Amino acid sequence: MGAFPGRNDNRDCSLLIREWKMGTRRKAREAALQYLFQEDFSTSGLPGSDDLEEKLELFCGLYQVNRKARSYTLQLLQQTLVNRQRIDELIRQCAQNWRLERISRTDRNLLRIGVSEMLLSEDVPHQVAINEAVEIAKRFGSDESSSFVNGILDAVNKRLQN
Repeated sequence: MGAFPGRNDNRDCSLLIREWKMGTRRKAREAALQYLFQEDFSTSGLPGSDDLEEKLELFCGLYQVNRKARSYTLQLLQQTLVNRQRIDELIRQCAQNWRLERISRTDRNLLRIGVSEMLLSEDVPHQVAINEAVEIAKRFGSDESSSFVNGILDAVNKRLQN
């Protein structure tokens, strides 16, 4: 008998909790990507931190974002927006032959989220941030997005390790 009645696997509770947490965080990353993508088209520009919570709450209600994912979505957005210049500079340094403005909105915002996690989320290993961004790129990006995002985030990771 597994960790839960009726389950026949031998996984322990900590593994199941990690899998649940990863699923919730994936949803949060996807919501953050969609929010940033939407803001790229906004005429008001990126929100200030004072109205981010309010705008995100409206966004989450309209797009039915999982309640459990909302707090990590807010954390990702806050750290990404506050550190955007630093994040964008790292992307520019690692995206050789690509101007940031020429990178598709989906890929650019996904790179920002991945770099933000590598720089500022101590509980997220760099490889996890990269893998999550690649998987989300497969879902939301073009056919080439996952390899493009992987290459740039790998270069960022190497730069941060030095």
